[in-house]
Amino acid sequence: MDILVAVKRVPVTGGRIVLSDDNRAIDTRHLGFTISPHEECAAEEAVRIVENHGGSSTVLTLGPPEAEEQLRDSLAVGVDRAIHLVTDAEEWDPQATAAAIVAAIEAERAAGTDHQLILFGNESADAANFQIGARVARALGRPFVSGVKALALEDGGASLRLEQEAGSGRDVYRVPLPAVVSVKEGLNLPRYPSVPGRLRAKRKPLDASTPARPAPRLAMRSLSLPPGSGKQARILGRGADAAGEVVAILAELGLL
Repeated sequence: MDILVAVKRVPVTGGRIVLSDDNRAIDTRHLGFTISPHEECAAEEAVRIVENHGGSSTVLTLGPPEAEEQLRDSLAVGVDRAIHLVTDAEEWDPQATAAAIVAAIEAERAAGTDHQLILFGNESADAANFQIGARVARALGRPFVSGVKALALEDGGASLRLEQEAGSGRDVYRVPLPAVVSVKEGLNLPRYPSVPGRLRAKRKPLDASTPARPAPRLAMRSLSLPPGSGKQARILGRGADAAGEVVAILAELGLL
């Protein structure tokens, strides 16, 4: 089975977000980057399926040249090859992103690789648009299930059994392959890349190309941070002089 996993380079969860002076972009100078947590689980699931059932896995991202780091991270945990759709630092809207991914999938098919299973994270950790998987599935004419927390091959690899959380229980779907699936964090426990894995990742194939960006149908006007100043520290005093303030705080919290 050939499996394709789409990932996105996003700021590290918990990082302090600062906007550019014109409020039209995130200032990334002091941010660390990673793969969205849902997508880490998608990459891990692809590796496990290939380990247990054979086949090959490919990781794909649309992003700036620096996103190669995230592709190499996925290769280091066992994904076989990578595709990098190289863009500038500007964010692409969901429609343009999905179109570029579909074009890459069709190019892969024309070259002889038909991905029977395409995995997405349920949503990215930054934009959280929830759209890319559904748009890609629609364009390819394939069944699509989102919010998946359990996945298993059935019928000799001809179909999937998928579980989706529903209140206190789970909905179960059985879909034929080829299919598109969006998974959630908790599907599995992603492995950490080992040193030998990182060394192997440097030698694995990575195909880079620059997709043509269609004229955007959505225009971004500005970004804004949510209200509130985030975490705050209050100095109660120093040494014995702080004792009274500490007691007052404990009383305020109902702990005395």
